[in-house]
Amino acid sequence: MINIKKLTKSYIIWWVPSMILKWIDLEIKQGDFIALMWPSWSGKSTLMNMIGILDIPTTWEYFFHDTNVANFTEDEQAIFRRDKIWFIFQWYNLLAKLPAWEQVALPLAYKGWSSSKRYQRAIEVLNEVWLSDKINHTPDMLSWWQQQRVCIARALVCDPALLLADEPTWALDSKTSAEILKLFSYLNKEKWKTILMITHDSNVASYAHKIIHIKDGLIDN
Repeated sequence: MINIKKLTKSYIIWWVPSMILKWIDLEIKQGDFIALMWPSWSGKSTLMNMIGILDIPTTWEYFFHDTNVANFTEDEQAIFRRDKIWFIFQWYNLLAKLPAWEQVALPLAYKGWSSSKRYQRAIEVLNEVWLSDKINHTPDMLSWWQQQRVCIARALVCDPALLLADEPTWALDSKTSAEILKLFSYLNKEKWKTILMITHDSNVASYAHKIIHIKDGLIDN
């Protein structure tokens, strides 16, 4: 589904070039559940942002079903992000005064969906993440675990080809983390969602089908 080749990212630090990511080759197949493992503060979020076209590498080749994303214009990149890849961030980025269904439905407004269709689709997705009884709850009425599920539902609402999860259990206790990871497993196995999860925790990574270790900007194994 996604084939990335020769990805590098360099920054100029004190007038000296510093390469953060070094010739990354990564293949993501439909239905994969992949964990990218590496230490904190080592460029993991940088790579995730590049896979999601929020940042542009120094060099790269990026093919999505044989289409070279690296050649897209900025407008084409924005449409690609909206329709094909959605993020589950460390910070949930929920709007304080909106109920859960509106949080989830918001991306559909950018696609021109009517209010009634947005509502119907949001309810469907909230049911998939086991929040059908919380549709009118605002974030202050939800636990951390429930807020994370709203974030996951928001990522699912446009039916993306790939879910990118950046340390999805970082603020959760072990029991709640296990529930989130079981939800990911359910979405992968039952809903056939392709998931790329970034983590530094081997216990979290063990839920994935494939584990890729990255060290010093290179794929280690």
